[in-house]
Amino acid sequence: MAILSKIRDRSMFLILIVGLALFAFVLDPSSIQSFFSSTKVNSVGQVNGEDIDREEFAKQVEAYKTQSGGRASNMQAVNAVWNNFLSEKIFQDQLEKAGIVVGEKDIWDAMVALPEIQNSALFKNEINLFDEEKLKEYIANMKDEADSGNTQAWLNWLATEKSIKQNLERQAYSSLVSVGLGASLEEGKRDYILNNTKIDAQYVFIPYTTIADSLAVVTKGDIQKYVENNPKRFKAEATRSLQYVKFDILPSESDDVEVKATVEAFINDREEYSNAAKASVKVAGLKSTSNYEAFLSENKSDLSLDNSYKFKSQLPATISDAIFQASVGDVVGAYKDNGYYKISKIVETLQLPDSVKSSHIIVPYVGTTRSTSTKTKEEAKKTIDSIFTLVRNNKSKFTEIANEVNSDGTKGKGGDIGWVRKDQAFSPGFDKDFANFIYKNQAGSIDVVETAFGFHIIKIEDQTKLEKVVKLATFSRLVEASEETENIIFEQAETLASNLAEGKKLDDLAKESTYKIQSAVNLKVLSESIPGLNNQRQIVTWAFKTERELNDSKRFDVDVAGKRGYAVVLVNGMTEEDGMALTSEIIAQIRPELMNEKKATLIKDKMNGATLDEVAQNSVSVVRTASSVTLASPLLSGVGNEPAIVGAMSTLKLDEISDKIEGEKGVFVVKVSKREAATELENYETFRSALATKVKGRSYQLYQTLQDASDIKDNRSKFY
Repeated sequence: MAILSKIRDRSMFLILIVGLALFAFVLDPSSIQSFFSSTKVNSVGQVNGEDIDREEFAKQVEAYKTQSGGRASNMQAVNAVWNNFLSEKIFQDQLEKAGIVVGEKDIWDAMVALPEIQNSALFKNEINLFDEEKLKEYIANMKDEADSGNTQAWLNWLATEKSIKQNLERQAYSSLVSVGLGASLEEGKRDYILNNTKIDAQYVFIPYTTIADSLAVVTKGDIQKYVENNPKRFKAEATRSLQYVKFDILPSESDDVEVKATVEAFINDREEYSNAAKASVKVAGLKSTSNYEAFLSENKSDLSLDNSYKFKSQLPATISDAIFQASVGDVVGAYKDNGYYKISKIVETLQLPDSVKSSHIIVPYVGTTRSTSTKTKEEAKKTIDSIFTLVRNNKSKFTEIANEVNSDGTKGKGGDIGWVRKDQAFSPGFDKDFANFIYKNQAGSIDVVETAFGFHIIKIEDQTKLEKVVKLATFSRLVEASEETENIIFEQAETLASNLAEGKKLDDLAKESTYKIQSAVNLKVLSESIPGLNNQRQIVTWAFKTERELNDSKRFDVDVAGKRGYAVVLVNGMTEEDGMALTSEIIAQIRPELMNEKKATLIKDKMNGATLDEVAQNSVSVVRTASSVTLASPLLSGVGNEPAIVGAMSTLKLDEISDKIEGEKGVFVVKVSKREAATELENYETFRSALATKVKGRSYQLYQTLQDASDIKDNRSKFY
C-alpha cells in the first residue's frame, strides 16, 4: 500500500515521462531506448573534441564495402574508414593553423594530370589526344544523371575530387614542414668530426652467454613490472582471452549411404506417381536421356552441366579407369568426388591434343563482341572471303595482312595466338567456335570460321600429341548432414554450454567427451578474427560487453569457409584499459632484455680491479684491442656492432679505466689510449647537406607524430 501511495504522489511526473517517451517513439521508434539510456553515445569517436558522425561514418563504411566488391569484411571497412576520418580531421586542424588553402583550379589541374584520365579513351579526340572538353562533358552528364536520381557515379566522382584535394593539402603541409627541417654548417661539421674521429682503446669484454640462462631467471612478475614502468612503450589495451570447443556439422555414415543410394536411383528409368496424370508415369534416367541440361535441372543436380573434354589425368583417380574403359552411352558410378556423389554418362570420346598453336586474321562487324567496326555482316563476310583467297596458300601474305587488319593483341605478331591449352580453349572465357575448330581439325588446317567476335581465318600451326578425351554428363548431389544428424550435433553443443553455465570446468567436460579445446588469446576490442574460426565478430562483441564476467560462456552458430557449425565459447581471461595483458609477443620481446640485465649484474660482480689486467684476471678473460674505430662504424673486432660502447669511448678521459658498461652482447670495461681527430676541412657543406637530407627523410613520421599528439576517443566497438 505504501508503494501505491508513492506512485499516486508522483503520478504527474510519471505521466510526463511516459508522454515524452511516446512522443519520441512516434518520431523515431529506435529513440525510445536511447531516451532512457544514461550511456547514450552519439558519435563513433572524437578527434580533438570534434565528433565523427555515426550516420556519415556508416554511409562511408557501406560505400567502402561496395567499392571493394565484397572483398573487404565489415571490420576491415570500419577500420579503413576510421583511419580516413582520423587523417582528415587531424590534418584539417593543422591546415587551418598553417593557412593552407587548395583552390578549384589546383584540384582540376591535378585531376587532369592523372594517368587514368589522360589515357582514357572516353576523353580522347579524333586524333587520339586527350581532350579536356570531353572530360567536362562527361562530368556534366554525370551531374545530369544525379539530378535524375542515378547518383552513384556522381558520388564516386565527388569522392575522387575530395581525395585529390586532401592529397594536395597534405603535400603542401608536408612540404611546409619539410622546409623547416634541416641542419646548419656547424651541425654538419660536428657530425663529420664525431663520425670520423678514430679511436684506439683496450677493453675487457665478458659476453652474456658466459652466464647460464638458469642463473638469470626472468619471472612473469619481472615482465609485468617492466611493462608497468614503460607505459609509453607498451600501451595498455583491453583484451579478452577465450577457450572454445567447435562442433562441425558434418554428415554421418548413414547420411553418406542415403545420398549415394539417392544418386544411384537416377541411373535407370523409374516409375513415379503423377498427381497430374493420376497414375504412375515413367521418368527417364541418365542412361536413357539425351537432353542432359534439362535432366540435371529437372532433377536438381547440385552441379551444372560441364561440356568440356577431359583427359584421363583430369578425372578422379578412383574412377578414371572405369570411365575410360566404358563405351559411349554407359553410366559409371555412383562414385564420391570432392564431397559429392556422382554418376557420369559417357557422351562422347575423341582424340584431342593437349595444346594447339594457331594464328588468325579477324574481320569484325557491327554488333560482334568488343567490335567498333561499321561493316555489316555481309560486308565482313565478303572481305574475309577475299582475304582467304590471298592467304590460303601464302604464309608471308597471311602474316602481312594479319599485321595490317587485326585490331587485337595479335597485331604486329602476324596474327599469332600462341599455344592454347585445352582447358583454356574450352573454358567459359574462350570462344567455343574458335576452340572447336583448332581442336577438332589437324595441324596445317586453315579455314574461315565465324565466332562471337566476327569472321576469322584460322590457321592451325602445330598441335601436341593426340590423346583420348571424354565428354561426360554428370549428375551430382552434395553429401550433407541430415536434419537428424544436425539435431544430434546441436544437442551436443547445447549440453556443453549448459554444463558450463552450471559452473562445471571446461577441461573436465572436454576430457569426458574427448572434445578438443582451442584458444584465442588477448583479443582486442576491435578484433574480428578468431584463430580456428576466422571472422567471428559476433563472438568478440559478446566477449567485450560491459556485463561480461570471467568464465561466462555461450553457444554460437558459426560458419567457417562455408562449413556450418557451433562454437561453445568460454571467457578465461580479461584485462581492461588500465591493465596490461602479457601477450606472447611482449614476453618474447622483453624476456631477453631482462635476462641480459640480470646476467650483467652477475658479470659486474666479477669484473673488479684497478687495471684492465686485474679486471681480466678476476673475470677470467683477456685484454682486447680496438684500433681506429669510429662512431660511423662502431664495430669491435671479434665482438660485433657495439654503438653504445664506441659512443662511450668517444667521451671517456684518455688512459683512465671506465666503469662497467653494458653493451649489446656483454659487459665492457674500457680504457681509451688515443683519439685521432678528423682532418679539418675548408667547407662542411657536403656533410651539412647529407645531415639535412637525413633529417628531412624522417618527414614520413609527421602524421604519426600528429596522431600521437591528438586527443582521440574511439567508440567504434559500441557500434560494430
